[in-house]
Amino acid sequence: MKTVLLIASACLLGLLSTTGASLPYPILPPLFAADSGNALTNFLGLPPKLLFGIALMINPVGLLLGSAMLGPVSDRFGRRRVLLITAVGAAVGHALTAAALVAQSYPLFLLARFVTGLLEGNGSIMRAMLAERLTGGLRNHALSWLNGAFHLGWLVGPLLAGFTVAAGITLPFYIAAGALLLGAGLAALALDRERIEAQPGSWWAVARERHALTLLRHRPLRTLFTVHFAYACGVAAFYEFFPLWLVDIGGYDTRRIALVNMGMCALMTFAALFAGRASPMEPRRRASVQAACAATAILAVGFGSLWIGLAAIVLFGLPHAYYNATLQGWSADRFAGHGQGAVMGLLSTTFCLANIVMALVGGVLTLFDTRLVLVVGGLLAAWAALALHRWSRQAGSDPALALHVGAK
Repeated sequence: MKTVLLIASACLLGLLSTTGASLPYPILPPLFAADSGNALTNFLGLPPKLLFGIALMINPVGLLLGSAMLGPVSDRFGRRRVLLITAVGAAVGHALTAAALVAQSYPLFLLARFVTGLLEGNGSIMRAMLAERLTGGLRNHALSWLNGAFHLGWLVGPLLAGFTVAAGITLPFYIAAGALLLGAGLAALALDRERIEAQPGSWWAVARERHALTLLRHRPLRTLFTVHFAYACGVAAFYEFFPLWLVDIGGYDTRRIALVNMGMCALMTFAALFAGRASPMEPRRRASVQAACAATAILAVGFGSLWIGLAAIVLFGLPHAYYNATLQGWSADRFAGHGQGAVMGLLSTTFCLANIVMALVGGVLTLFDTRLVLVVGGLLAAWAALALHRWSRQAGSDPALALHVGAK
């Protein structure tokens, strides 16, 4: 029963966390593309599409810092404690986002999205809880189910936005804040209190000295970071800019964007239920095939017509779900000695850094053509697929490398 409650609590908070994070994706493109002339979309007279790119970037900046620090902090101060504090804080961040929209304050909006992202970097804590307390096939399945909950949040958030925004642009954020508070309360009841050994050092000292990026001192983890970063850049380009592509190419509004996103995330969530199954293929080689399929889908959006792009957007969810399950399960097995909080934090941090980079790059490229962002993203994901395949072959041809790939 405790195992069931552990998995259910992690999945619930994962679902609610990404639900709130994904709310703005169908709301912002029509708002900024319309050039309505309000203070929010015309801050300092900058182009609305550039402001849109910055607005997309700021939440991943917070996620980057949170993912890098919160996992290692929870290694030291306990998963339950840090997880509940960050969940309640993220709910406050959603309420602050709503206030910024009412005030049409672009700086306040950026601050609110940053704080929310910082605290929603707690996904690494949820993954670390499962990787630490479960073993074998159950751990791989649980990590995949947690990924499914995250994916489902990307479905629920835009869907919630699409069907409630007509009643007020702030309503989706208030609903998300309330749901996150409820989820934190239920998790507090479900998760056992941890016995933490007294050790010197403050939260800030631990975050500064043991953040996830310190793992890059180890060569195998640097390779993992480089390959996963390239793939994550491709995914970030896709996630962040396919809604704008739908506006530019198909004239889609918030509700229609939400419906397309619903199809993609539904398939992704369904795939995550089975993605943790064992396979005889070496994990990095398997991940390379999955990354290649995802890259093909991204490029099909960039080069294809509206209907080809719509099909590719939905089908993207299938290989991406399997890639996440494969890479996370392999990383948890190979690098457990570095601390599950730090390892899962590194993977989350890599994805957040990719979101920041692609929001900046994409914000510039969209000034020329939104499709350029998707083409660049597809090429990066394709390079990651090739790099994973080479890495797998190198390990297979060098038994010592295969045995000691997790060594310092």
